[in-house]
Amino acid sequence: MLIFGIILIDFVIKGDISMERMKTFLKYALWVIGFFILSELLINVGLNVQYKPIERKDNIEQVQFYQAEATLINGRMRGVIKNDGEEDISNKYVEVDFYSERDVYLGKKYIKVNELSKEDIQSIEILFELNEVGYYEVKIVDQKDDLPEIKEVIQEMLTPELVVKTIIVCCFIL
Repeated sequence: MLIFGIILIDFVIKGDISMERMKTFLKYALWVIGFFILSELLINVGLNVQYKPIERKDNIEQVQFYQAEATLINGRMRGVIKNDGEEDISNKYVEVDFYSERDVYLGKKYIKVNELSKEDIQSIEILFELNEVGYYEVKIVDQKDDLPEIKEVIQEMLTPELVVKTIIVCCFIL
């Protein structure tokens, strides 16, 4: 798009622009925009189809995940921690252990529980890079183990970020 803008400005400055050339330029610009929109749609659909739900194998009702899914190489989990008990919850961790479908331990992730009063809710999100996650188990513990945690993805690529990165790449290609 930047290239098209530079070409258009060049034609306007030189005064060498005709209606026919302007129509051709507009057609090319529309084709590029259409291709960009179509490729964004296909990429987003293709990525989201790859996620499959992963199973949970515990009975802790204080931690509820409304989205727990993974691909062959990464995954995402979103949920809430609810304090249904009579006492406040503080200085605790939610430990999430990940396993493959063949019961091979893949790793764990700790989430710090904020000061939760009675009936309080804390949102949680885990974005991780693990291969072939089949199921997970959740525990509430008082302290972290000394074992290393899994690598967490800082953030999921969202649509605006993908658009900006695609535009930058296209500018360097053209």
